[in-house]
Amino acid sequence: MNEILKNEIIALCSVMSVSGFEPRSADLLRQSVGNHFDETMTDAVGNHIFWKRSQNPSAPTVLIDAHFDEIGMVVTKHLENGFLKLAPVGGLSPSVLQGADVVVYGTETLRGVIVSTPPHLRSGGDDRLPDLADLMVDTGYSTEELKTIAPVGTPVGFAPHYSQLSGDCLAGKSFDNKACAAIAAYAIAHTPKERLAANVALLFSCYEETSPTGGAAVATFGIEPDYAMVIDVNLATVPDTPKSETVPLGKGVSLSLSAATDRRLTRMTRALCENREIPHTVIASPASTGTNATAVNLVKGGVPVVDVGLPLRNMHTYNEVISMTDAEALFRLVEQFICSDLLAQTFGGDGREELPQ
Repeated sequence: MNEILKNEIIALCSVMSVSGFEPRSADLLRQSVGNHFDETMTDAVGNHIFWKRSQNPSAPTVLIDAHFDEIGMVVTKHLENGFLKLAPVGGLSPSVLQGADVVVYGTETLRGVIVSTPPHLRSGGDDRLPDLADLMVDTGYSTEELKTIAPVGTPVGFAPHYSQLSGDCLAGKSFDNKACAAIAAYAIAHTPKERLAANVALLFSCYEETSPTGGAAVATFGIEPDYAMVIDVNLATVPDTPKSETVPLGKGVSLSLSAATDRRLTRMTRALCENREIPHTVIASPASTGTNATAVNLVKGGVPVVDVGLPLRNMHTYNEVISMTDAEALFRLVEQFICSDLLAQTFGGDGREELPQ
């Protein structure tokens, strides 16, 4: 499964979904992901929703959310000699951008590279990192050609390069958070309907990288789930990072204990991990998980939600790193979660009101 799952992750992470431009991928997703589901739709704000229904007519509804948007850039100006000026979309640092291989998603898809004025030619020989406003994309095209092909407002994303590192680690762009989306989609798609304990709504939500609310709240309002799992990448430990704020790579998924999550659902999800020997770690996120968990939790009368993380190194760069051991752990947890009769009985309908937190 490892190789198949890796290919699924690479395929989905290669799809362009710069935050704010997610609807552009609707047709491609219907043809790929949507073929394994009963119903697909893209709502007015750009959320992609895939339904797989249980054979039980009275089954509750479970939401599996993984935001689908990625960080990127947008064209703001055309300069002489075919250079494009950029503005960031989401959290980008100039320290990781110089020399990056990018794709300009205009009326044609163009390859480019991010360049800046060399330190040798800057005023006073300044060798500090340039500001993002000083960075440009060089495509080799003329300015006049680019005004037609890539007008102001055109999205720009990192080029989809992927490489296998030593062991089971995979490096590449946009694992935040499309790796989680791909893993969840693969797990749900390959779970037989007769095993489903609930109707499953898989949400590829939009705007997470550019809005504190994101598109998840809108989609959750329409789906009206009885309980939910929010999946997002989590900061993996590297040297000189505090262990209290990171999770180990290669040790499985993370489960967040937070004011934004349901304690009982989190406790039962942890029991699923323990009973099925799914590797996991538990972390404390007292006020917020930094994910869509809060947005999902606070819709309508409230939705019980568990927050699950996939460890990730080099977040918000063009070479993020994940472990396939963790990817397989997430696959198994999603599969067990949507097939759990105990969860469906506990959180379906009015059952969730009968038990204290």
